[in-house]
Amino acid sequence: MKPVQAERLQRALARLRDKLDAQPADMANLLRSLRAALPSPPRWIKASVGKQIRLIDIDDVLFFQADTKYTRVVLAGSEALVRTPLKDLLGGLDPEQFWQIHRGTMVNVKAIEAAERIDAERMQVLVRGSTEKLPVSRTFTYLFRD
Repeated sequence: MKPVQAERLQRALARLRDKLDAQPADMANLLRSLRAALPSPPRWIKASVGKQIRLIDIDDVLFFQADTKYTRVVLAGSEALVRTPLKDLLGGLDPEQFWQIHRGTMVNVKAIEAAERIDAERMQVLVRGSTEKLPVSRTFTYLFRD
């Protein structure tokens, strides 16, 4: 309820307009710096195979599956175990490359041969290079809808 001085109000509005005009450039710089600060998805996974530690290229992985305190890493023709829990892997992998299809399963999108219905409520995924059929939980069936 104070008296407003027209000149002071005009200066405040001009400052506000300057800040709003500068915001998109600042926002673009902010987005670039945030992208640069994000960790890149891993290219390799260290896995135990017998007495050996293997470096597995992430692109060779068909799917990950939770197995008690380990995570199974399934490749075409072989598999390995990692001590990293599946939920920890979820945060580090590229969500465009690996889809979580069940609470305990993540599949490489490039390895999906087909998704088929078992009945009205259940689905499973067929994976190239593996004979296993992976169940899809109802939570993740949206990934396979038209």
